[in-house]
Amino acid sequence: MKRIAISALILIAGLAGTSLHAGIAIKAEQVHTVSGEVIPNGIVLVDGDRIQAVGTAEEIDIPADYAVHETAVVTPGLIDARSVVGLAGMYNVPDDQDQLDTSAPIQPGLRALDAYNPSEGLVEWLRSLGVTTLHTGPAPGALVSGQTMLVYTRGDTVDDAVIRPLAGVSFTLGAGVSRHFESPGTRSKSVAMIRQAFEDARAYGRQDPDERPSDLGNQALLKVLEGELPALVHANTAVDIMTALRLAEEFDLDLVLEGAADAYLVLDRIREAGVPVLLHPTMTRTGGESMNAAFDTAAKLQEAGIPFAIQGGYEAYVPKARVVLFEAAIAAANGLGVDHALAAITLNPARILGLDEDLGSIEVGKQADLVLFDGEPFEYVSRVCKVFIAGELVSEECR
Repeated sequence: MKRIAISALILIAGLAGTSLHAGIAIKAEQVHTVSGEVIPNGIVLVDGDRIQAVGTAEEIDIPADYAVHETAVVTPGLIDARSVVGLAGMYNVPDDQDQLDTSAPIQPGLRALDAYNPSEGLVEWLRSLGVTTLHTGPAPGALVSGQTMLVYTRGDTVDDAVIRPLAGVSFTLGAGVSRHFESPGTRSKSVAMIRQAFEDARAYGRQDPDERPSDLGNQALLKVLEGELPALVHANTAVDIMTALRLAEEFDLDLVLEGAADAYLVLDRIREAGVPVLLHPTMTRTGGESMNAAFDTAAKLQEAGIPFAIQGGYEAYVPKARVVLFEAAIAAANGLGVDHALAAITLNPARILGLDEDLGSIEVGKQADLVLFDGEPFEYVSRVCKVFIAGELVSEECR
């Protein structure tokens, strides 16, 4: 009896090992690696949460115990370079609108981490359309609206979803700030208030760490001044873009421009400053400070050699967010081209956000965030049919 029991345990353990460790194989008519050439008749092997092998069907043998998924096209998981999803909700009611606090124009101590709802319907919606990673946080509209974060579009709690709890501090330049606050009323006052906030943070940083009082706002701005966090400056007009560049030079900031509708008017200045751009959604509504937004701005940034990514951004109306897949498709058709458009929502944002060691392309050793399409990704009739995050199938409804 003892020998039989031991044998049974060995068999059970062996079966459990097979169940736990068996990988998956993606067989695709095209593998868009983004970091390299498109692979026709390709295979991607996944072991656990990592990409194990990438190549043609002639080069790679699929292990017998691997689950096989066949598709027309596979791409890396899509990355929304800037969003408010998870703070702004799909129902557009006060209970799901945490994207902007208007009690004061400068609030760097606010954290997206404390408001993000991973169960928000918009998170699931974006995931089903191929978005596996979000850079989300406070919306533009305040001079300093708070701290952003990086999350996967999965998980039941914020702890399950979080990649990086602090990704940057959000700033806004432009006349639009005055819609939410009595002061500042002008651009000059806006910049003076931001400059004073930085000077106050500098003074705070010069105090003895053991004696200075706790101040969440100054602590956050000090991280920006010391280069620990980037300054994410939303600026659409050429005037405001140039102001952002001057502030970055004055305070030695790690600057990332957001929005940047007028970027094509100051391409040389942006390139000389070495500043990346999280470009407005291609189909953003034109008006006000974004009146010069254009379908071909992405192509002009690409031609100028400026690092950029396309963001989903924020809409004040339902459904509150744009889909970067659709935004990139329009940019592709307006001079950017398919390859660069796909990079603008995968590898480019991964590089700008410091995630490219793990995400953004289909390469051996990287995390297995993969999107399976039933046709070319930017074709109107193509659908996302399966989405994997870290090797886990998280969506399988064709949309």
